[in-house]
Amino acid sequence: MPRKVPIGKLVVAALLAAVAAPGVLASGQWWQYALAIAAVVGLIGWAARDLIAPVRLTADPDGLTMLSGFARQHRVTWSEVERIRVDARRHSRMLEVDTGEQLYLFSRYDLDADLDEVVAELTSIRAEARP
Repeated sequence: MPRKVPIGKLVVAALLAAVAAPGVLASGQWWQYALAIAAVVGLIGWAARDLIAPVRLTADPDGLTMLSGFARQHRVTWSEVERIRVDARRHSRMLEVDTGEQLYLFSRYDLDADLDEVVAELTSIRAEARP
């Protein structure tokens, strides 16, 4: 993950806190204050995830290790992987790893690489791993 992404999230959180805090506190509305705090905490948590677990996908001859959520690891063998492809039907392109039971999605920012190159590399590692 490029460092600029979590840093950008932290900057937005700081700007939100700096800009929203005076107006929200002056309004005296508790729900606006709670909403602003939730947004700032959410952005900080999202940035922390990116800093704590920047590598979202790794591959080796035995299979894939993928992170989801905050830092939960999912290990799958190559025999469990049904398909790896880039899905361009969505608003933005996403790498899909389909195990039949679970669909893992990764953006270019999750992987800090061109998605087509990632598919080619994963396909190569998978082909070398097969007996």
